[in-house]
Amino acid sequence: MNNPIVTAIENRVSTNLFDAGKALTDAQIVELTSLATRAPTAYNLQNWRFIAVRSAEAKTRLQAAAYGQAKVTEAAVTYIVCGQRPVSKVMEERLQPSVEAGFMPSDLIGAWTKAVEDSYSGNAQMQRDEAVRTATLGAAFLMFAAEAFGLTTGPMVGFDPEAVAREFNLATSEIPVVLIAVGHAREGNWPQKPRLPVSQVLEFA
Repeated sequence: MNNPIVTAIENRVSTNLFDAGKALTDAQIVELTSLATRAPTAYNLQNWRFIAVRSAEAKTRLQAAAYGQAKVTEAAVTYIVCGQRPVSKVMEERLQPSVEAGFMPSDLIGAWTKAVEDSYSGNAQMQRDEAVRTATLGAAFLMFAAEAFGLTTGPMVGFDPEAVAREFNLATSEIPVVLIAVGHAREGNWPQKPRLPVSQVLEFA
């Protein structure tokens, strides 16, 4: 299929070797983040935060928390993608724009606020699960936004979450889920590694 989205999925690689001499502008970083926030979230909670680590000093601190991985400092920017534990108090702020746009009935704000309260309040596991889901979806959209701009990405789960939280002043409600290095690849990266056949991972029910 000759489709740019399909092509990006088929050709995406996890980049380990970045060209440290190529930077991204503030506008590019903002645009990538804006596209990442188009990902879906439960109840439109938008319970995420993106920390764009790009200064030499911040990269050094993040690299130490990421067990010395060179791509943290070589990539133009490395995002810390954080999920936030869901809370019902944000619902009016999150949903009112949809009401004002005319496609969401105003009485759904109260109903969804109660649903969030009932679903997550007092359930630490559900809160954590939702935070991780949200950050993961945002990270995936970020990766393909980067592809759309001719950039490449290197997702990382090899880091000390407590060190990241401490070094970058994360709130107790925030979970650093994944690091996404973004920039320009240099020569020497592997191609996409072969995947299992669909017959081994797909079941029809």
